[in-house]
Amino acid sequence: METMMEILDELDWSPLFISLKTGAAATVVCFFLGIFAARRVVKMSPKKRAVVDGILTLPMVLPPTAAGFFLLLLFSRRRPLGEFLYGQFDLKVVQTWLGCVIAASVIAFPLMYRNARAAMEQIDSNLVCAGRTLGMSEAKIFWTVVLPTAGPGIASGTVLTFARALGEYGATSMLAGNIPGKTGTISQKIAMVIQDGDYLTAGIWVGIVMLIAFLVIVLLNLISGNKMKHIRRW
Repeated sequence: METMMEILDELDWSPLFISLKTGAAATVVCFFLGIFAARRVVKMSPKKRAVVDGILTLPMVLPPTAAGFFLLLLFSRRRPLGEFLYGQFDLKVVQTWLGCVIAASVIAFPLMYRNARAAMEQIDSNLVCAGRTLGMSEAKIFWTVVLPTAGPGIASGTVLTFARALGEYGATSMLAGNIPGKTGTISQKIAMVIQDGDYLTAGIWVGIVMLIAFLVIVLLNLISGNKMKHIRRW
């Protein structure tokens, strides 16, 4: 017990702060992009929707290291995009915190997109038609009818997106590396201390991740409970 307390006193908490910061930033990015993409895909024809949906969902089924490899090729300073970002905007993606955010956003995006899309597809079309009949613009219908109605599903997607971005490891390690105090997240810290044989420190970080995951699940259940509270229990 004393050994554990000593480790807690000496523990570097930067992986927790980096993970929380990365998860929050990636969630904001995925929130807006996911809702925008879901709205556009819902309005597409079935054939076009199948293709676009497959592209947007691809990061969910790819191994994270494969996604990280593609991101590394895309944003490397040896590639046109990476060279352009660095030359024109002085933005370096590889081995930076920005790389952490981009990697986490790409991996977590499908969760936000698919939850938002599923919520929008379940909206009663009569509500939208009623708004059009009343002379409301498409933008006003979206903000006052679609979003509030799809709110619980979007909220669930937001919570899951944060949880996925928080625990991202494969793509982040490929693109951002593991630089202590800069890009070293909790997942990377766990892998590193296990390689060093420090199972006690690894267990502490695993416990912290499990606690955060539990709180996320509770929050998700509360959101789902508010959505289903009007349904009579059988």
